[in-house]
Amino acid sequence: MALAGREGRRRVVLSVDLAARKLGLRPGIPVAKAQALYPDLVLLDADPDGDRLGLEKLALWFQHRIAPIVAVDAPDGLVLDTTGADHLHGGELPMLKDMVHRMAGTAFRAKAVVADTWGAAHAIARYSRAPIAVVPSGGTASALADLPVEALRLPSTIIEGLATLGVSRIGQLAAMPRAPLALRFGPDVARRLDQAFGRIGEAIVPVRPVDPVEVSRNFAEPIGAAETIARYIGKLVPLLCQGLDERGQGVRRLDLLVHRVDSHTEAIRVATAMPVRDVKRLTRLLCEKIETIDPGFGIERMVLIASLAEPMDRRQTVSSLIAEEEADVSDLIDTLANRVGTQALYRFAPVESDLPERSFCRVPALAPEETKDWPEHWPRPTRLLARPEPVQAMAELPDQPPLFFIWRGVRRKVKCADGPERVFGEWWKNDAELTIARDYFRVEDTSGERFWLYRAGDGEHGETGSQGWFLHGIFG
Repeated sequence: MALAGREGRRRVVLSVDLAARKLGLRPGIPVAKAQALYPDLVLLDADPDGDRLGLEKLALWFQHRIAPIVAVDAPDGLVLDTTGADHLHGGELPMLKDMVHRMAGTAFRAKAVVADTWGAAHAIARYSRAPIAVVPSGGTASALADLPVEALRLPSTIIEGLATLGVSRIGQLAAMPRAPLALRFGPDVARRLDQAFGRIGEAIVPVRPVDPVEVSRNFAEPIGAAETIARYIGKLVPLLCQGLDERGQGVRRLDLLVHRVDSHTEAIRVATAMPVRDVKRLTRLLCEKIETIDPGFGIERMVLIASLAEPMDRRQTVSSLIAEEEADVSDLIDTLANRVGTQALYRFAPVESDLPERSFCRVPALAPEETKDWPEHWPRPTRLLARPEPVQAMAELPDQPPLFFIWRGVRRKVKCADGPERVFGEWWKNDAELTIARDYFRVEDTSGERFWLYRAGDGEHGETGSQGWFLHGIFG
């Protein structure tokens, strides 16, 4: 399948799917030639406006979940400024893996790159083989040297002209004198090289959700001291909360955009576990991140945006004469989450499953309480190993606990035990678990330590398991 559109007066192929690319079809060839060479080609009209709208929606989705500054990098990409937001996702590499995984979950195959500049990230994401890459600070030149000149976002006429000169790689182009290049091709070559290598800035104009609550402050003279930034944050937050109050909303994600005099934008983001309109809390969360702001030669404008807001119900304060007020730990949760990252702060919730490793899941720290609960007919260990570890054990009969077991090189003699608790596989999820069974035992060794062991199988029939012994948990 291919998409066709117009380039000037010509009707050409704009993009192709993987099957067409394997046959040798490439974007840019005339439609008539493509149909003549490949009679079975399914040709559809391209929809640039629809693609642009889809990218903008995807940019808003990333803006709500990843970073406050997200722009469309047409025709097939997005550019994000994740400075100050990557720590919320565990760092740059875990953030990229999470982004690509989320896209794969919605049937999109994506590549993600972190680099010092927009131009470098654009080039490496589209012309390198690695689906995920983090270019270290200062390593832009070496990362771009072997990439084709097409990666610099130059017009096709300039790329064709460079090809006639025998210049095909960015490293070759960067080593050439600037004056002859400017005389022959104009200023675009030097500008794109400087943008890619970070010699000149390139503004990222972020997309904006529909009518967010936003307040701003312009300065007659640039500011840069941390105390001054904190003072103006304290003036902007009450105005923002007033706008949220008028809409009956509370903020869940708050972005502070700091526009410097050199046209560079710094951003910090704070997130809350529940809708918040508390001036003191939001001011404190923002001020804790002032140290991540680089004021450069000065800040000329500050913008505070409630990038994610949710309805907030008014609640009557509980009177001590009627009932005790429930402890509110949301402030503590917000403080910890913005320091260590939202992914590092969670709690466990029960899942309806007989298999212990599937009987729980991670949920946000302040997620609503589940009505489900773990089974109580057999006690569960306080610590469950990430994966069951094999042990050497010996039991007298199939339904008897082991007399001893060897775990991590230490032989432990069983003093007392309880069991077995037989757990069957979930055959409705996986056909391979149709006959699987496990026999769990709670055992205590001679030193008083208690363990949770199981035998893979019923001890008699080979189709029920390997009959080997495993340690799955440790009791407190």
